[in-house]
Amino acid sequence: MIDAIIRFSIRRPTPILAAGLTLAIAGAWAAWATPVDAIPDLSENQVILFTEWKGRGPREIEVRVTAPLSAALRGLPGVKVVRGSSEVGFSMISVILEDALDVGLGRTRIKERLAELEPNLPEAAQPRLGPDAAATGQIFWYTVEGGGLDLGRLRAIQDNQIRPQLAALEGVADVSSVGGFPAEYRVSPDPLELERAGLGLADVVKAAEASDASAGGHVMTVANAEHVVRANARLGVRTDSREIESTAVLHDLEQSIVAIPGGGWVQIGDVARVERAPGFRRGALEKDGNEVVGGVVLMTRGANPLEVTRLLKACIRRISPQLPAGVRITPFYDRSPLIEGAIATVVRAVVEAMISASICVFLILLHFRAAFVIVASLPLAVLASFLAIRVLSGFGWIDAPTTASSLAGLAISIGVLVDASVVMAENVLHGLREQFGDDPVPRNAGHVINSSCVAVGRPIVAAVILMILSFLPVFALGGVEGRMFHPLALTKTCALIATAILAVTLVPALCSVVIRGRIRSEESNPLVRGMVEVYRPVLSYFMDRPAGAAWVVIATILLGVTPLDNRAVFLAILALGVVVTAGLARGKLSPWLGPATLVILGLLAQATLAP
Repeated sequence: MIDAIIRFSIRRPTPILAAGLTLAIAGAWAAWATPVDAIPDLSENQVILFTEWKGRGPREIEVRVTAPLSAALRGLPGVKVVRGSSEVGFSMISVILEDALDVGLGRTRIKERLAELEPNLPEAAQPRLGPDAAATGQIFWYTVEGGGLDLGRLRAIQDNQIRPQLAALEGVADVSSVGGFPAEYRVSPDPLELERAGLGLADVVKAAEASDASAGGHVMTVANAEHVVRANARLGVRTDSREIESTAVLHDLEQSIVAIPGGGWVQIGDVARVERAPGFRRGALEKDGNEVVGGVVLMTRGANPLEVTRLLKACIRRISPQLPAGVRITPFYDRSPLIEGAIATVVRAVVEAMISASICVFLILLHFRAAFVIVASLPLAVLASFLAIRVLSGFGWIDAPTTASSLAGLAISIGVLVDASVVMAENVLHGLREQFGDDPVPRNAGHVINSSCVAVGRPIVAAVILMILSFLPVFALGGVEGRMFHPLALTKTCALIATAILAVTLVPALCSVVIRGRIRSEESNPLVRGMVEVYRPVLSYFMDRPAGAAWVVIATILLGVTPLDNRAVFLAILALGVVVTAGLARGKLSPWLGPATLVILGLLAQATLAP
């Protein structure tokens, strides 16, 4: 089959080249559209359940909220571990899911179970799921400052104006307010006044709750038109304005009526002090030694951080003119420079590796067109890996986010990716040189190119398959190790598969179209000639002395495993080396000299390289 593919590619190069151009365009789009993050998400596959129960202590919350919820969630399919924590005023439960379970499906199952459990929980305790974001999802922090406003007013601007608009953007899981004071209107009853009026605390609470409520009176017909009857009792709202004024809220609260059980009434202001005060808080945000108000944006799991950050900045520019005079939104943490810097570093490394490989290929072959054939397959293999990952992720078959580490895997594998094309193109040059010598290559040299490509096609594919199989242990990793190395292994595997396909399709087609002119002999290249003059005597020496070759291999392995500090493996390799070198040795001293030097080398390695 591989031979037939090679023959077709040489006979019909036009569709192969068109397919290569299509692959380049599609791969470039996939590379541009693929979400790339600089920080790999090594957190566990988890869903956070948060339950607030104000005013309650940790022991009561543990007994009535955390323990029942934890026990019920442990029986869900796909749940691995449930960890609960009870604090003053709230309960937080981390539900650790199996790595193979989709987080969306896990959240759905937890919601269904919560719907069954809510009737058994205290009325004021309402559990809710945390945002659908990864542990590394905090991509943007900002502060709200200026305008000469206090922390309470700035916090109100953040909660009522800024936060809702940012949270509505695509890719934003949640926007949390940090710092400042949540403003509240406090009613502080005077016990003496309450006693004098014959009221209890519950009477004032009921009156305060009823003061901020509207009522509907159905409709009435006037002159063949229906008029809606309603009572607008919202605090601080005036008929000529929809804005809520704090001074108006205070005035309305003070004027609210409290009915006296025995008859009569008083106003809340007669029996209590009404004021605007900061609400209860458990933390603060500091900037340059001063307390400020801010927010943190959590990105939805799997979203593109660069695109989400771009939308956030555009929304902030749109919000800024709507804020009170002097109030501004100032970002102080933005992950996009880190991501762009990491991508730029990796891209520069890939480009430098491609240029270095191109120069090396040209210096070895001394044929510009052949070097072009080899170098053309490099970016295509990289782009094809992005396209493959994009397609597989789109179908939901894999979940491997692209990070800077996976891109770095492409950078360090440039030499491996170019090998198949080098072997194919070099064998074509060798066949053309043998056939035509110093004469220029004619246009009808397809039969020579065909035989040269077929000769190495199957060995190339077999070699790539062996390299791919070497990654199977990496794919078998689980937990944190798997999340760290799976993206790198998957990216490199896709690139290797693309390299094998390009080596038996695009490279033969390019060779049949591009390679022309006179082919130089290997002896005419001084660099190759010098390497051969050094390599051939060494090879001849070790061919006659296999014990020496075995000694070099065993010594290299010994030096490599010594830093691992695994004594059993080290001794096994040393024993194997002693047996092999003694068995392959020739002469009287060699059976003793080789094993003895290996033992001495092992002792020195243990003394110097062992941790």
